[in-house]
Amino acid sequence: MKLFHILAILLTASAVFSYINHRFLKLPTVIGIMLVALVFSLMLNLLGPIGLVLEQDVEVMLESIDFDETLLHGMLSFLLFAGALHVNLNDLAQQRGIIFILATLGVIGATFLIGILSWYAFALVGLNVPFVYCLLFGALISPTDPIAVLGILKQSNAPKSLEAKIAGESLFNDGVAVVMFLVIARIAAGGTDMSAVDVLLIFSQEAIGGILFGLGAGGLTYWMLKSVDNYQVEILLTLALVTGGYTLAEALHLSAPIAIVVAGLLIGNHGRVLAMSGKTREHLDTFWELVDEILNAVLFVLIGLEVLVLVFIQEYLLAGLLAIPIVLLARFITVGIPITIMRRFRDFTPKAIQILTWGGLRGGISVALALSLPAGEMRDTLVAVTYAVVIFSILVQGLTIGPLIRSIK
Repeated sequence: MKLFHILAILLTASAVFSYINHRFLKLPTVIGIMLVALVFSLMLNLLGPIGLVLEQDVEVMLESIDFDETLLHGMLSFLLFAGALHVNLNDLAQQRGIIFILATLGVIGATFLIGILSWYAFALVGLNVPFVYCLLFGALISPTDPIAVLGILKQSNAPKSLEAKIAGESLFNDGVAVVMFLVIARIAAGGTDMSAVDVLLIFSQEAIGGILFGLGAGGLTYWMLKSVDNYQVEILLTLALVTGGYTLAEALHLSAPIAIVVAGLLIGNHGRVLAMSGKTREHLDTFWELVDEILNAVLFVLIGLEVLVLVFIQEYLLAGLLAIPIVLLARFITVGIPITIMRRFRDFTPKAIQILTWGGLRGGISVALALSLPAGEMRDTLVAVTYAVVIFSILVQGLTIGPLIRSIK
């Protein structure tokens, strides 16, 4: 299927599903769009012969889309920059300790906890999944998704300190999780033997290198923004930063997500105040808000429709149902321990552990990582289980996190 036809179908579906949600359901945008897309997929399955032709057309389109390539090496750069652009650096700096712990030790701890518990769960339902693939599942499902989380936070009116923790962690932890995933995937593929030193070196290169690259690319763009006063040129410069910066960071084997987040924070704070006129700020905010909304809509349409090409058998569904409490338990432990320790030295919002646990939504990044695995039984298993966790996360946790946040006020 031609690229233009794919874009036409996805944008049309996004527009129609957005309209249905806004007009009738009135749910948060990402939740409503994904729900409508899931219902649409279910209807195609239930219509039988009537919907068969349309279902086959949709499946052909989905099979021609490389979800991993589309999200992790395309859309993610725009979505991360748009999210980081509106995060207050001062609020983030005040919460830097807990954000760092949750985005690093939290992800690593959750990876192993989920890996161990899911190994037992898979065996319980009759699935023979090697332990290394259970760890792989732990790595891909551990990061909270900034795309899903930031969309929900916009409408929840969370306290600033709590919003900074959730947003900051979700923006940074995907970079750590991707590195964990890649290392474990190499081991699973039997490619190379890796020592703890090798893993540490990869982490250092990806994470620290990503931060330094983001500061350098963001700083250069900031200097260029400061030297002109033309909003068309300045918006183009931010586009160049996002696309060129992300691509170059990947080519240098640095964490491109972390680099773009750092650059986005720099431009969104110092650049906004010191390098832009009021007119430029207004146009820049409007442009990136539109980019964010459109790509979010397309992404969650894709997540909803992707169900059509998944393999679902009874064992996969049972494993998915068991994985949901396992992921929540791992999240509760990796959030609860550091906050309980840090409460001796600083104040936290009431119910912070519960909110951070329930607000740790999983989304497109987990799906993309699962779909990036080589075709085979292990991929089918992990993709199906990942989908179960992601759908529960967005539909159930996403719909109930708002009332939970409002209960502390």
